[in-house]
Amino acid sequence: MGHPLAVDWLGRVPYADALALQERAVAQRSKGLGPDRLLLLEHPPVVTFGRSGRPEHLRSSPEALAARGIEIHHVARGGDVTWHGPGQLVGYLVLDLRARGETDVHLLLRRIEGALAQALVALGLRPATLPGMTGVFLEGAQPPRKIASIGVGLRGWITWHGFALNLTVDLAGFADIVPCGLHGVEMTSVARELRRPAEPALFRQGREAVSVAFLRSFG
Repeated sequence: MGHPLAVDWLGRVPYADALALQERAVAQRSKGLGPDRLLLLEHPPVVTFGRSGRPEHLRSSPEALAARGIEIHHVARGGDVTWHGPGQLVGYLVLDLRARGETDVHLLLRRIEGALAQALVALGLRPATLPGMTGVFLEGAQPPRKIASIGVGLRGWITWHGFALNLTVDLAGFADIVPCGLHGVEMTSVARELRRPAEPALFRQGREAVSVAFLRSFG
């Protein structure tokens, strides 16, 4: 592609801190400083609403969530409501689209889906996309099973926010929301689909597969 991409593993980062990290990365990139970046991390349990988020898609009250230590954030990304937690690989993609000559945002979403699909194939799964839905699902699953969610924001032509891939996450966390506002869709994980224990080794394997796929697609 001719454009460098720096991939950084940041560990477990509180959501507000990750927002601040993104803000700094976007500001730096908008000044033409440094490479494009993919920030990989986990979050403590948190619920986030994108620009099209609807309050009725929150199944638990804010008070009940707060009592369990779960924050709610309203952020400037695409998409509806989602949940993040340990065992879910979150990727924040900071790209200068204008410098890349790639200002088609719909194409960007398809490329992110494609990179995630590459990673899932490397892990032994059969991913798919569904017409009219953003994200990555499992091929042939009925009802549809979603394994990765995508919600991107733009500041000028710099991207931020990104994707969440369920690797070893406890799927019970999604019970607090209607994931991405999609009724009739189940959330799943790599551990569940491979019938493997939700162990750190599997998370590391998934993280490495994602790094390779995004370097291949965007690096």
